[in-house]
Amino acid sequence: MKITALRCVTEKRAKEFSKLGITDVASLVRYFPRAYLDMTHRVSVREVFHNETALVAARLVFVEPVRYTGRVKLVRARLEQDGDAFTAVWFNMPYLAGRLKEGEYLFYGRVQNKFGQVSLINPTFEPLEKNARLKGLVPVYPLRGALTRRAVRDCVAAALKAEPPVSVIPAALQQKYGLSSLSEAFSHVHCPPDVRTLREASERIALEEYFTLIAAFKLIKGDGKEERRRRYTVSERDVARFEGRFPFAFTAGQQAAVRAVYDDLHAPFRMNRLLQGDVGSGKTAVALAGIFMAVESGFQAVYLSPTEVLAAQNCAVLRKIFPDRRVAYLAGGSPAKEKREIKEALARGEIDILCGTHAVLQADVRFRELAFCVCDEQHRFGVAQRNKLSEKGEGPDVLVMSATPIPRTLSLIFYGDLDVTVIPDKPKERQEIATAIVPERKYDDMLAYVRAETKKGRQAYFVCAKIEDDEGQVTSACELYEELRGKLPDVRFALLHGKMKEKDKTAVMEAFKRKEYDCLVSTTVIEVGVDVPDATVMVICNAERFGLSQLHQLRGRVGRGSEKSWCFLLFGGGGEEALERLNILKTTTDGFKLAEKDLELRGSGDFFGTRQSGKFLNDIKNLRYSSEVIFTAKKLADEALDRRMDYETIREAAMKKYESLKDVVLN
Repeated sequence: MKITALRCVTEKRAKEFSKLGITDVASLVRYFPRAYLDMTHRVSVREVFHNETALVAARLVFVEPVRYTGRVKLVRARLEQDGDAFTAVWFNMPYLAGRLKEGEYLFYGRVQNKFGQVSLINPTFEPLEKNARLKGLVPVYPLRGALTRRAVRDCVAAALKAEPPVSVIPAALQQKYGLSSLSEAFSHVHCPPDVRTLREASERIALEEYFTLIAAFKLIKGDGKEERRRRYTVSERDVARFEGRFPFAFTAGQQAAVRAVYDDLHAPFRMNRLLQGDVGSGKTAVALAGIFMAVESGFQAVYLSPTEVLAAQNCAVLRKIFPDRRVAYLAGGSPAKEKREIKEALARGEIDILCGTHAVLQADVRFRELAFCVCDEQHRFGVAQRNKLSEKGEGPDVLVMSATPIPRTLSLIFYGDLDVTVIPDKPKERQEIATAIVPERKYDDMLAYVRAETKKGRQAYFVCAKIEDDEGQVTSACELYEELRGKLPDVRFALLHGKMKEKDKTAVMEAFKRKEYDCLVSTTVIEVGVDVPDATVMVICNAERFGLSQLHQLRGRVGRGSEKSWCFLLFGGGGEEALERLNILKTTTDGFKLAEKDLELRGSGDFFGTRQSGKFLNDIKNLRYSSEVIFTAKKLADEALDRRMDYETIREAAMKKYESLKDVVLN
């Protein structure tokens, strides 16, 4: 049912919803709040710490005319609360100047409190008298354009009445395990009477999602192993000689992983292996050893990377390690003529190793005899894409790698078709990275340290959770870039984010590696794989917004050279629980321990890149639920499919989920 079937959704409002990716009633009821306001917890703006978010009741006195600063359109309003005057500022929302009138409002946004000057940045707002009826927990929805939270609340309520969600889990299992109504759970998530009910409702919805997802995985994987179709002729002595091409000795963990790959390639069934390793554990060297085994035996190999920045870096490594082999690079940004020539040469067998992005998965990319596939940063790809890569040859061996440590229990659920190898150690030359939590009062001292590092020829990253922030909840990359250029005019800054064209991202990253810039202000596009030895400082803004696993990945971008490196976590608020999580990162460098803790604290989303920006479990990214939900979902999915309970209904829902996985690639 399209959302225009709801009486409260006009054509104009439907266009606003479409900007959020909402076009039908089903997607509207699954548009979950990202937070909840406790209407009893309004605060005095003067008592709020810098960069914390707050719910403030204040009187709007007047609105200044729209100002233009370069490309930025600025709306500024004067507010008063208990005799204190402060301002509210909105960036690139000029239409608000005509909507804001004098009167009492509830404002919700990030507070800037510097040198006694208080401002609310991009706050959401609603007239106070219209909210007098709201009690307890009130949902806060991510917004765009002219939509208000009140409008979203009303439309969601109408959608729940028009099309209540129906559970895919067989009724017999719902009754056996005492599951509550799914439609009631949706109602309680969008309008929770209390915190306990909200948690129970979130877990019920998450259970439904994981049930369908795991059922899809089970149906996609099928049963049994595929017999090997080609014979590798490479010997153990050949592999030992190959390891001598590297300027370092393989660790015990790397040697064990290489041995596992070698044994797989000489076994009667084709390899399907997941290689896990912490940041800097040397997974790439193991993958190159596998590629060597293939090309030395007369076959072709392919190395798939999630971004052009990483693919170009991997291609440079391949050409260095394999100077006697024909290595080609294929990406979406490659020139058309070059693409055509590479594809023709590949089909003729004139290319030994192809390195590229998802452009490698296109139908017209054909190999003469593909034997070995490497899928780098597995958590950045969907199951269907991994399958599509292996379909490029007749039963090729597949090695997928993940730098995001996944607890063993989760890897068994989501990668049940894969043999799992873990590299537990790190090369001795890797530097330990010191981690510090930086409060606002120490911010300028930290910047002074960054400036001093750049004067020594070293480099730094500044990472933000968002490119721009219409809601004013976090420090955005664009906002920070402009601020830092003003604060450190003698330091050369570059900006990098996911909305840039691939060729522009690659150009910025290459220039940073050539030391044409001292500091890189970026989103999490640099989370994986980027290797800049001179980078010694990682600054993560609003660190409380990230999961421990993702923070650990970002921290791993430094410490790759011989100099002492630091990771600074800028704490933007979030209370004692958020501070406790950051302290765990400060005292722990073991990625697998952090992954287990992350699973305990935040659920499974972070391991698949979905909490911050992904699509893999995007529907439930704002829900909070325990990891136990996943194991319960697996038990129910196994029981339902093994007993073929409501099989066609489950299969239809699972295949729909499978289709949604086909295009899951993060920028």
